[in-house]
Amino acid sequence: MSSSSESADVVICGGAAIGSSVAYHLAADPGFKGKVVVIEKDPSYRLAASALSAASIRQQYSSAVNIRISLFGIDFLRNLGTHLAVDGETPVIDLHEGGYLYLGGDEGAPILAANQALQAAEGADIALYAAEMLRRKFSWLNTSDLICGTYGISGEGWFDGWALLQAFRKKARSLGVEYRQGEVSGYNVEGGCVTGVALTDGSRIACGAVVNASGTHGARLAATAGVAIPVKSMKRYVFSFTCKGEVDNCPLLIDTTGVWCRPEGKRGSEGQLFIGGSSPTREADQEWLESDPGVEDVDWSFFEETVWPALAHRIPAFEQIRPGRAWAGPYDMNGLDHNAIIGPAAGVPNLYLANGFSGHGLQQSPAVGRGLAEHILHGGYRALDLADLGHERIVEGRPLLEANII
Repeated sequence: MSSSSESADVVICGGAAIGSSVAYHLAADPGFKGKVVVIEKDPSYRLAASALSAASIRQQYSSAVNIRISLFGIDFLRNLGTHLAVDGETPVIDLHEGGYLYLGGDEGAPILAANQALQAAEGADIALYAAEMLRRKFSWLNTSDLICGTYGISGEGWFDGWALLQAFRKKARSLGVEYRQGEVSGYNVEGGCVTGVALTDGSRIACGAVVNASGTHGARLAATAGVAIPVKSMKRYVFSFTCKGEVDNCPLLIDTTGVWCRPEGKRGSEGQLFIGGSSPTREADQEWLESDPGVEDVDWSFFEETVWPALAHRIPAFEQIRPGRAWAGPYDMNGLDHNAIIGPAAGVPNLYLANGFSGHGLQQSPAVGRGLAEHILHGGYRALDLADLGHERIVEGRPLLEANII
C-alpha cells in the first residue's frame, strides 16, 4: 500500500464488531456505490474486546436509548440469516436467550423497580419479581437479603461473540468492503474536516468520511483531529469454574455486589461450567492500562477474594467449585458516564465516533453500525435515533447516567 493518492469514500479505523458492522451496513445500503476500506491492526483480533468479552445482550438498562439499541440488537440476532448470510449460508452464533437476573436489596430495589417500569414501557420483556417469587423460580438462590429481582423473560442472553464478529466481516467483504492490515497513526485535517488517514507505514488514504472504531486506542486517534474523548483502557477479568451441584436454568445473574456469572455450554460429567467476574466499583480497584502489553495477565486473587465469596453467598452450591481457565481483556471505558460515544465529532463533522462502549460493544454493534451508516449516507439517523449518545454531551460535560452498569 504505497500509493499516496489512494482514496476511499469511507475509511473505518478498527475492524472488530463495531467497525465491521458499520462496514456491512454501508455496503448493504442500496443507495451506496462507494468504496469502503477497513484498517485493522491485528486481523487475529487476539486482544479485541469483541473476542474476549462474555458476549451477552440485555435490555435491562435505565436509559431509553440503550434499551432501544438492544431491542434492535436482539431482533437482528434472531434474524441473522436475513442480514448476514453469504451464498445461502447463515452464520451460527449459538444465541441462547437465558435471560439476565438483576438482584436488589434494600438499596437497589427501588432502582430496579423504576428501571423495570421504563423497560416495560419501551417494549422489553422484563419482569419484576419479589423475593418470594425468586425463591420459587430459582430454588438454588439465597434470597435472605434480597427484596426483589428483575428478570429478562425473553430477548436477553448470550451468544458466540467471535462468530458474530466474523459474520459481520465476511458479509462486508462479500459486499465489496476492503480489509487491510495496518495501523492508523493519525488523521489529516484541513478546513475543519478530515481529508485522509495516515498509516504507520507512511502511506495515506484520502477519504470523504472516517469512522473511529479503534476501541481502547480511540482517544489517542481522535486527538490527532483535535477531538477529545474521555476513553481509557481498563482491564477486565473473566473466570471460569465448574460446579457439580444443581444450579439449573441459571440466567446471567448480577448480584447486589456487582459480581456476575452465567452458564457456559451444556452440563458435562464434571458438572456445569460457568463463567463470571465483577465490575470494579472503586477507583482503587480499577486497573487502567496505558498500552496493550500486560492486558492478558490474570490476577486470580481477585477471584478468590472478591468474585467467589460473593457468588458462594448468593448460590450456596458454588461453595464447592473447581476453578478453570481465566482470561483478561481491555474495556474501552468512557470515564464520563460509561456509555458509548456515537456519531459525528463536534467541530469535525465527517469524523464519526464509535468509542467508549464500556463493555456494551458487541450487543450494540447491530444498531450502532446501522445508525452510523445512515448518518454517513443520509445525514442523520433513520431506523433509530442515537443522538442521546452523541459527542455533544461529552463536550458539554452532560453525562447520560446509567444505573445498570456491569
